[in-house]
Amino acid sequence: MIQTEYDFKLPGGYIDNRGQIHRDGKMRLATAADEIEAARDPRVLSNPEYMSVVLLSKVITKLGELEMITPKIIEGLFVRDMDFLKNMYQTINDVGEPVMHIQCPHCGEEFESKIDFTNVD
Repeated sequence: MIQTEYDFKLPGGYIDNRGQIHRDGKMRLATAADEIEAARDPRVLSNPEYMSVVLLSKVITKLGELEMITPKIIEGLFVRDMDFLKNMYQTINDVGEPVMHIQCPHCGEEFESKIDFTNVD
């Protein structure tokens, strides 16, 4: 069975308007629809840097006692918490360039090589 939701604990925590700190949360895997909808968001269209804010508000399913996670809440995070969540998003969704593990048949040396799907020669 594939794991689709992951627990986390923010290094700092979100402080709500009552002064309560929210640190424990859950993040689910992103779907293609999450990324498509985020890319179409007017805030992202006018400022592409806002993409991570919208995406995180979609995939964080729980943060402390908060009932709903909105972009405004994500905006209120400390920078270290935002960096933590962006890193987690990339890790659980395996976002990155695909690599292939290769072993030289002559010398036995092992190395990684990026896979370029656009080069079909």
